[in-house]
Amino acid sequence: MPRTVWSGAISFGLVTVPINVQSAVEDHSIRFHQYHLEDMGRVRVRKYCEVEDREVRNDEIGKGYQLTKDQVIPISDEELRDLPLPTAKAIEIEAFVPLESVDPIRIGEGYYLQPSGQVAAKPYKLLRMALARSSKVAVAKYAWSGRERLGLLRVRDDVIVLHAMRWPDEIRSPEELLPPPVELTGEEIDGALALMDSMTRDELEGDEFHDAYTEAVEQIIEAKREHREPPTMPEPEEKPGELVDLMAALNESVKKARASRGEDADVHEIPKKKTAKKQPAKKTAAKKTTQKAAAKKTSGRRPRSA
Repeated sequence: MPRTVWSGAISFGLVTVPINVQSAVEDHSIRFHQYHLEDMGRVRVRKYCEVEDREVRNDEIGKGYQLTKDQVIPISDEELRDLPLPTAKAIEIEAFVPLESVDPIRIGEGYYLQPSGQVAAKPYKLLRMALARSSKVAVAKYAWSGRERLGLLRVRDDVIVLHAMRWPDEIRSPEELLPPPVELTGEEIDGALALMDSMTRDELEGDEFHDAYTEAVEQIIEAKREHREPPTMPEPEEKPGELVDLMAALNESVKKARASRGEDADVHEIPKKKTAKKQPAKKTAAKKTTQKAAAKKTSGRRPRSA
């Protein structure tokens, strides 16, 4: 059972929904400690007070804001918890918007919101069903860990999920990272679309969607525990020479993508768009001159008498 990281309420107009917040994700990464290689003694980070020149315990440590070089303002956890903000005690819904209107770069970690007690069951279900039927998400404010945050509420498997969000001024502009202007042909764009089509999946399921790095580290640890040689890295597949031509690279990529999915790898080259041939301007002009001369000659004839 995951532990509760925060308790409070969702404020939806005049409706209040008591909730417990629990993390929606699990980290399965392998963690390493630091050791002294000579004797494998554990290396630890000590918390040291530079004024008293001694190590301090956790219960002696608090927060502070450095106002000047010589002045620090102490701030306690109780003062942060009792801030005169409605968001310090509740997740305040500010608006409802379509999900596609939210830039994904602003969406962060997810948390499950669990109704707290029987009194929360009905308003929780009301908000959940309203979100599901509207096909919208709620944008809310809340205060955790000494700062007010922006959040996004949505429904997943009949549970309300809260995603942390970045404030607009926290997103850097990518303009400085843009490449210099280049020209692309219609055939190159069609080739990229063909490659995307060959790599399209209905869902993220399959052997390629697993953590191969963690699996490899586990194999190394198990081999060393049993005093045997760790597994060796398999030889990489021989790759053809670097393809400089973009169309050739796209065609080759489509072949490989289809072959990896067990489809017919014999892919014809992406067809180029045909353009209509234009008649040379001189011939057209000559044709028009001939037609005018013929018309003039015909109009100049006299009609025969009966």
